[in-house]
Amino acid sequence: MRKLLPLIGTPSGSHPGGRSAMTCRFRCGDACFHEVPNTSDNEYVGDVIAGAIGRRSMMRAAAAVTVVAAGAGAVTVGGTGSAQAAPVAGKGHGHGRPVKPKGARGLRFTPVAPNKDDAVTVPDGYRQNVVIRWGEPILRGAPAFDPERQTAKAQAGQFGYNNDFLALLPLPGERGRQLLVANHEYTDEVLMFRGYDAANPTREQVEIAWAAHGLSAVVVEEDRRTGALTAVPRHHLNRRVTATTAFRLTGPAAGSDLLKTSADRTGRTVLGTLNNCSGGTTPWGTTLHGEENFNQYFANSSRATDKRYGIGTGATERKWERFDKRFDVAREPNEVHRFGYVVELDPYDPDSTPRKHTLLGRFKHEAATVRLTPDGRPVVYTGDDERFDYFYKFVGGKRMKKGSSRAAREHNLSLLDEGTLYVAKLTGDSPAIEIDGTGKLPADGEFDGSGVWIPLVTADADGAVSHVDGMSAEEVCVFTRLAGDKVGATKMDRPEDIEPSPKTGKVYVALTNNSNRGVGSNAPADEANPRNANKHGHVLELTEHRNRADSLEFGWSLFLVAGDPEDPATYFAGFPKENVSPISCPDNVAFDDHGNLWISTDGNALGTHDGLFGVATAGERRGELKQFLTVPTGAETCGPLVQDRRVLVAVQHPGEVDGASVEKPASTWPDGPGKIVRPAVVAVWRADGSDIGV
Repeated sequence: MRKLLPLIGTPSGSHPGGRSAMTCRFRCGDACFHEVPNTSDNEYVGDVIAGAIGRRSMMRAAAAVTVVAAGAGAVTVGGTGSAQAAPVAGKGHGHGRPVKPKGARGLRFTPVAPNKDDAVTVPDGYRQNVVIRWGEPILRGAPAFDPERQTAKAQAGQFGYNNDFLALLPLPGERGRQLLVANHEYTDEVLMFRGYDAANPTREQVEIAWAAHGLSAVVVEEDRRTGALTAVPRHHLNRRVTATTAFRLTGPAAGSDLLKTSADRTGRTVLGTLNNCSGGTTPWGTTLHGEENFNQYFANSSRATDKRYGIGTGATERKWERFDKRFDVAREPNEVHRFGYVVELDPYDPDSTPRKHTLLGRFKHEAATVRLTPDGRPVVYTGDDERFDYFYKFVGGKRMKKGSSRAAREHNLSLLDEGTLYVAKLTGDSPAIEIDGTGKLPADGEFDGSGVWIPLVTADADGAVSHVDGMSAEEVCVFTRLAGDKVGATKMDRPEDIEPSPKTGKVYVALTNNSNRGVGSNAPADEANPRNANKHGHVLELTEHRNRADSLEFGWSLFLVAGDPEDPATYFAGFPKENVSPISCPDNVAFDDHGNLWISTDGNALGTHDGLFGVATAGERRGELKQFLTVPTGAETCGPLVQDRRVLVAVQHPGEVDGASVEKPASTWPDGPGKIVRPAVVAVWRADGSDIGV
């Protein structure tokens, strides 16, 4: 029997992956307790769509993919040596050299121990402050936060609830200031409203929740004396985007019959954005935001296509359908088709209309991260956060224009409306008999293989064409999961955030967990998802062919197989496991300027609090993983952002523990006893003002 590390165990009464039942209830609508949406055998999709839509014949693919420009050069990247600090069995690992004491550059800090403290815990020698909390006023005229007298009007001018993705953008001409953009994923009404009656919410409570969803843009300023980062209220760039803000639909599905409603007969304008999880920043100065668990907001569906997306057949948790018929599929069947996209915001223009890009597909987008091809076309990676679903790549057809002129800005805002959307298919290079579901490494010492990007739909100035037999271009954009089923994409263990390394060009995919892998009739373990009942997750490293972002082929290997390092089923890129921190349920990821990957966790199944970890991806310390911080009771670590001298995290759903309420809080963070628990953004820096981890 193996010995567990201190403080590590499986919490009683927790949901799969370590989340509380309350988190599952409000964040994703108890997704893990519903039937797995992907029951496809990759053969039946055309029949499902034909029966559900019952209209015109479907467009067939009429042309080969032409988006990838001829003559584009290869990406030039640094070395990616995989030599390890001590001999480790397996291909490509181990040179027998001693481990140096300080750690990889950027990760030279004393790791935080796993804990259950109701606080943000950081390494020795580091300081922290709360940048902004739920309810703090950011717009002119917005009142100070008063949870006992909150109104929808007030919330619409205040920082939203459950911050997730974070971006910090430069503000030329405003020294010491940056523009912070944050997602607000979901609301937990039990922790927001005293005496909340889940069976009978009031209209005011519902409208407050609408206003607490969406996005915030707020200018922040550094205190040069302390290193603290604080919000600048009422700046002219500050903005709130909510569940009732007007959005422009773009791409092949815009204007189609699938997106038309009684309130919008053009199918081109939709109100609101919901359940924005992670996102990305673009080289042209905008931010991208992924609509994730949108399914939970819609009631009374009976269609086969909706079942593939997990839309419920009865009432919703929040009962929004009582107050606006657009959330009732039985009364407004197409409204649900208008959510589940990548949203683009121009944060430098607070009067601009944000966009939903249908060409990037409709599914539970966890993120949307961007890199450019050598000739300046955007490539966007995004994952579908569902058990047994897929991850995708979009390759743009137009080049980015440099500069800040109005013409350049308008051109760049259209870059995600022309190009090709692909889905990933992975093949392992080990015999199937060697993948037994336990996590035991195959004979070659690594879980690895090759893969291809399968085209789904292409759009350009002349129109759009489907590459999926039996589906039109607009149907691929609206029913993207079904398109992935049809072409035989690889079923993954909840693909979440995806991030290309700015140093090496390699792409890292966080796969959070999948407790249904290999259980019952569900898909068994394979080399890319090697553990049955996978409760800890893993991180996949993908190398595009010749390091070209627009390549249609790639190699892959599992960089991390998460869990207790003393568990033989774990793997840390071959690094000695006695020298790493335990990690469970990788979620959001980011890079620092040294090329280290930073991983935040969601639902730590080891029994301690979620946290943020840094891990070296190259050199002799490749695979050395160290915990940088932990978050308070019930909270999740989101939106990591690592600058030279500052780390930002979004502390999401603190106090979200089963049985907790406003009257009986499970956490007193961030303001102490007697104050309502509030999600917030936290900044961390070195007390001596030096760079992080050097």
